[in-house]
Amino acid sequence: MKDKKPKSVFKQGAISSEFIGDSIAKHQTKTSIGAHNIFLGQVRADVINDKTVSAIEYTAYEDMANQKFHDIREATFDKFELTCMHIYHSLGKVKAGEICLFVFVSSPKRKIVFEALEYIVEAIKADVPVFGKEIFEDESHQWKINT
Repeated sequence: MKDKKPKSVFKQGAISSEFIGDSIAKHQTKTSIGAHNIFLGQVRADVINDKTVSAIEYTAYEDMANQKFHDIREATFDKFELTCMHIYHSLGKVKAGEICLFVFVSSPKRKIVFEALEYIVEAIKADVPVFGKEIFEDESHQWKINT
């Protein structure tokens, strides 16, 4: 049975390792699951024009973004045999080295989780209106372009 309750959630600030660990632990009672896969997006300390990124400040058109997350969930459940799917994206300031995106999928079979996870992450990057302002160590900034 698929868990299709809304699982797309914005979180203020970085996504903690404790939150990620707790999310995984909660699935131990779901014994039809044979495989999990996770994607953790981490803020990089890129060097751009001799300036180092110290953080990214994320903003979003939340209503539109939540609708896009919902559409991605529905399309993914239609395409893949998943048991669960969870998507969490940061809003606000996330420092270099911290986690800003956590995608967690579960299925009875391992191959499905690899394919589904890549599909979801690519769809998020392409379709969800989340914007990142790269903040440099000198406090200057520029808007990030997703690649």
